[in-house]
Amino acid sequence: MIILLVIFLWLYIDFTLGRKSHMKKLERTTLPMRKSDMDMFTDGPALFKDLFSELRNAQKHIHILFYIVKDDKISEEFLSILKGKAKEGVEVRLLLDWAGSFPVKSKTIKELKSSGIKFSFAHVPKPPFLFYSFQARNHRKITVIDGTIGFSGGFNIGKEYINQDKKLTPWRDYHLKFQGEGVHDLQREFLADWYKATKTDLLANCIYFPELRAGKYRHQFSAYKGAYLEENFSSLIRKAKQSITIGTPYFIPSKRLFKDLSHALERGITVRLLIPCVTDHILVKEASYLYLRKLLKQGAYVYQYLNGFYHAKAIMIDNEIADVGTANFDKRSLFLNYEINCFIYDKDFIQKVQTIVDTDIRNSKRLTLKELNRLDPFRTFKEMLARTVASFL
Repeated sequence: MIILLVIFLWLYIDFTLGRKSHMKKLERTTLPMRKSDMDMFTDGPALFKDLFSELRNAQKHIHILFYIVKDDKISEEFLSILKGKAKEGVEVRLLLDWAGSFPVKSKTIKELKSSGIKFSFAHVPKPPFLFYSFQARNHRKITVIDGTIGFSGGFNIGKEYINQDKKLTPWRDYHLKFQGEGVHDLQREFLADWYKATKTDLLANCIYFPELRAGKYRHQFSAYKGAYLEENFSSLIRKAKQSITIGTPYFIPSKRLFKDLSHALERGITVRLLIPCVTDHILVKEASYLYLRKLLKQGAYVYQYLNGFYHAKAIMIDNEIADVGTANFDKRSLFLNYEINCFIYDKDFIQKVQTIVDTDIRNSKRLTLKELNRLDPFRTFKEMLARTVASFL
């Protein structure tokens, strides 16, 4: 018992001091409003067909950041394309989160480097705050090709993302493709993360920032480093006049955001939540029930996606603002992970996102308060356990 108390105390002190140290060093940045041509993918095979085609057509440089790359066939194909481009003389930089891409073998990394790829892990745990640094992961997904084409969204690299996991098939996600001014911001955020991981500063190198034309759709990126996401989400919710729709695989809001949603319901705002029916992580579903019960009592609509696994991250406010990105509506994204989201202000593209979200709601079932309140001792036990670790799920 004493040993357990000592371990718990160490973890608490490590996390608390690590968080304070992180926040002291943090600088808030605001990215400009941009105009880009944009496409939205919801299906893994279609996304990777397009992404891999663009990678094969790269002429100068490829910069890629993923949270997860696995040791499977789709990952092998992805890495093989990168090795081939590097051997052709294209600059290739690959940055993977240390925890998320742990399955990538050291042998594979050696092969990548020997082919000419510049490789690094992001967010490798290090002292003095080992526990905190392990928890604060780089959850972004960024691809920039020749400084002119960009991708970002919810998909990673692995068999489940191309519908080859029996439990999670089909995989439903949202991923954006950009051509236009916004690609500069994706490039800038990748190179900032590359500098953090490798101490190689390429941000001032103009070859990575070619002149780009303005595209059709007005949007703005927001990049987060374990802070300020809660503030931005709160601002969105408080601006709502008619409706709020939130799509997320994990619904574990902070106290502030939960109050914002509750107050929105009190103001007569329609609040719709779209979440998965099946889950890909232990306890995340049970962690959401405490919040869902209270919101359902106030009149919120909660939909559980039935056609596979729902992993998309989106927020719609009054059909006037759409947010699509990498951040989940949970405490890990709010207070720990590096994330990047795209706020869209063009009504035509917002309507496109709305149509996709509405389709996903039609492929869902309404969750009722009666269902959540049904006697289930095992679920109750899991809910109690989930509450103790909700910040780290």
